[in-house]
Formats: sequence, structure tokens, C-alpha cells
Amino acid sequence: MVFDFLRRGAAEKAPEAKASAAGKVVAWQTGGRVAWSPRDTASLTRTGFSGNPVGFRSVKLIAEAAAALPLVLQDDAQRYETHPVLRLMRRPNAAQGKAELLEALFGQLLLSGNAYVEAVQAEGGLPVELHVLRSDRMSVVPGADGWPRAYDYTAGGKTHRFPAEAICHIKSFHPQDDHYGFSPLQAAAMAIDVHNSASRWSKSLLDNAARPSGALVWKGGDGQGVMAEEQFRRLSDEIEANYRGARNAGRPMVLEGGLDWKPMGFSPSDMEFQKTKEAAAREIALAFGVPPMLLGIQGDATYSNYQEANRAFYRLTVLPLVTRVAAALSDWLSGFIGENLVLKPDLDQVPALAAERDAQWARVANADFLTDAEKRALLGLPALAETADG
Repeated sequence: MVFDFLRRGAAEKAPEAKASAAGKVVAWQTGGRVAWSPRDTASLTRTGFSGNPVGFRSVKLIAEAAAALPLVLQDDAQRYETHPVLRLMRRPNAAQGKAELLEALFGQLLLSGNAYVEAVQAEGGLPVELHVLRSDRMSVVPGADGWPRAYDYTAGGKTHRFPAEAICHIKSFHPQDDHYGFSPLQAAAMAIDVHNSASRWSKSLLDNAARPSGALVWKGGDGQGVMAEEQFRRLSDEIEANYRGARNAGRPMVLEGGLDWKPMGFSPSDMEFQKTKEAAAREIALAFGVPPMLLGIQGDATYSNYQEANRAFYRLTVLPLVTRVAAALSDWLSGFIGENLVLKPDLDQVPALAAERDAQWARVANADFLTDAEKRALLGLPALAETADG
């Protein structure tokens, strides 16, 4: 602890001295200007994912749940049990399986608002491998018409240009950008800063024995207004060595004659940092679409139980995300083989939606005014192939 910047030199003489009870006390506080973290992708990922447990768990929860959903492939006539596209999705490259590739894809989309999948082709036709590329290294190269004509990937000081057809760019809606998506981290950036600042405040309190800062007021009995240099240095060294840190928590301070301790600032209970931190955590979860109950955040009464919160999580967050990404991938891959294929999540194999699906199947099955073809269409199933007798 250094006090030099608070102390006037002993050699300086004031031209006029006024009697004031507060004249010998210095109050130190912040200037009130808010300091926000940078909003670029790398900084947001560092502060909102790597350095924030709520952001980290929200992204992991969504990405893992979305990657674990089973996918089905079908066209207008049938649902495929075996197909080259299904084989490619099961083993997209030598280092990753379906779950690893999709988790990386969903993670990039949640963290940056953009996801890029590279197609490695041998000699035309369906790609032999798929790779998810880092969003912070990719940049769009627009053509004269405004649509992307290429993608530049920069790594290790080198830039590689991919043709537009070799990259599947999946992006979130952005109202003010034509080429890049909007990340949930950007919407939650202020709440992340508040949550991280509250955590740093709590850590600082622990390091300083969980006490607010204060001031040592010098009351020289002989009318001396300035503490001697030797006294000042000795007091500073003694406070630094004996009264700071968690190991010195609760240690009584011994004051010499003429010194008085005046605490200042607010206590943690007055500032309600814990409530502020919980409110920021709920805002972060809200930006990602994760019910706070699933993250163990207290004070959320939106859902009556965990089962309802989990069902809402899948219905409102996971399924829309997986459906949109699967549709983009199937449209992109269909262009390589010239087939009109649809890749989508299999809702009948989602445990969280089992009760809803059972009710829907029963409702459709009991609708006698519908034909079998109409019932299959309502359930998302392809039409049955006509037999020779039919």
C-alpha cells in the first residue's frame, strides 16, 4: 500500500491555514465513470465464456444438448436409414465424430453469432470430410453484388482463401450487418461485466479481510498538521505487513497516539452485491435462452419444477437452433449431389418432449376425419410409397 500520492510534501507550506474538522482527512473514491469490456469476438469469448461460469455453462448446456439430438434424413418420398450424407455426418473427419463436430459448430454460433463448416472434396460429388473453422479467424469477401464470393481464413500469419461454395456459413440474425451474425454474448455483455465485477469485488473483500476501506486520521496533540516522514513510512510498512490479506482477518489494529481509524464506504450487505450478481446471472441466462433453474440460479420462479423448465429449454432454445442448423447443412450438402434432402432432428427420440409427442400421436391417431397420408404429414413423416396393388 503506497500513500505517497495522497500526501503533501513536508517542505510545502500553505499560505493560509484554516480550522476544519475534515481538513486532515482524505476521502478517495472512484470518478463514477463506467468501464465496459471490449465487444470484439475474442474479448467477449474471454470474458463471457472462459472467465464467466454462467456464460460457460449456458453455452455448454445448449451446445451439448443440441449436438446430442438424433438427426433423420428424408426427402419427399422416404426416410433414409442409410445414405452417404448420414455416413458423412456420423464420421465427418478423422479426428471428430458427429457429436464433437456439432458441439463445436453450435459453440461457435453461440459465441460469435457465426459458424463456418469447410467441405473437403476429392473429385466432385459429396465432400469426404467436414471441418468447423474458428469464427474469429474467418472474414467474408463480398462480391460486386454484395453476396459473399469467397472467405478468407487467417492463422499463423497466413491467409487462405476458400471459394464460397466450399464454406457453409451459418449466422444468427443481425439487424445491422449483412455478412455477420449477432451473438448472444453481445446482448449479455453488460450483464457479464456486472457479474465479473461483482466476483472481483468479492475476491477483493476476501483479500482485505472482508472489510471496507477506511482512513487513518492524524490528530497531532501538539498542533502538528503533517505527519513526519519517518512516522509515515513506518506506518505504511506496518499496515502492509500486518493488517492486509485474508491471513490477517480479524487482527486488531494497534494505533499510536494521535491516530484514529475512520471506516468509510459501504458494507457488502448495504450494496447488496449478492443480489446484483444473481440478477446479472439471470440476465446472462436469459440472453442464451436457458431457464435459470437449470443453472442452479436462485430466485427464479418462472417454472414450477425442473421438468417444465427442461421442456421449455428444449422447445424454445435447443430445437429451433438444431432445426435451423440442420436445414442449412442439408441444403448445402444437397447442392453437391443434386438431391433434395432434408436433415432435421428426430422429435420422437427427445426424452424431454416425450409427453408432448405422446399426446400429439394420440390426438392425430384419433382424428378419424384425416387420411393416413394426412396423419403422416402432420407428424412430420414422409408419405408411404405406393405398392403395386395400390
